[in-house]
Amino acid sequence: MAVSRFAITASAALLVAGVELAAGGDAAIAQRKPASPAGEAAAQIGGYFDPRSGYVNGAWVEVKFGRPLRRGRDIFGPPDFIAFLNDGAPVWRAGANYTTRLITELPLIIDDTRLEPGEYTMFIQLGPERWILIVSTWPAQETYDYQEREALFGAYGYTPGRDVLRTDMVLQPLPISFEQLSWQFLDVTPEGGRLALLWDRQMASVPFLVAGPAEEGEEPAEEGNP
Repeated sequence: MAVSRFAITASAALLVAGVELAAGGDAAIAQRKPASPAGEAAAQIGGYFDPRSGYVNGAWVEVKFGRPLRRGRDIFGPPDFIAFLNDGAPVWRAGANYTTRLITELPLIIDDTRLEPGEYTMFIQLGPERWILIVSTWPAQETYDYQEREALFGAYGYTPGRDVLRTDMVLQPLPISFEQLSWQFLDVTPEGGRLALLWDRQMASVPFLVAGPAEEGEEPAEEGNP
């Protein structure tokens, strides 16, 4: 039987098939990657660096959140950006999918409010020129359960009754564009720092301090969820 000049050998065919399978596997992995991956920011605060022992007496402060990508969009420029980011919720989840969580091992002070060690949830009330950071004791759902009414997924179902504090954020335009939303700790010292959200060409931040021992008569904010 005549063999076409376009035919390939069996071994070559197997090689091509193997490459295609590998490529298909890579594509499947890429498809499984969430559109807004989980993110985490952390800082060790309140201690000091010892040349022999390393960082001593510090405690961790963390933010866990979902990380949406800009993907060529103008995030904060359109007139309807607030409705777009809130996505049907009363406030912005300050991330994507998951409820944004603040977890601290040491007491903090934000805008004269003392936060005891524990886990809190964070939201942002957006405005055209004013953003308000909300720290709450609402628990966060690990996975979405529409029947759950005592914990939130994103900001859906949020009500202000469990707010610990509300404070204005400092808004600063950025000279560069952040593709993926990021929470970061800035200007950290043993005494405190700034907690900042960065996305597209916008940064919003609040200062915080490491709190000392509670003084007699002082009324700290409700402790976060364990």
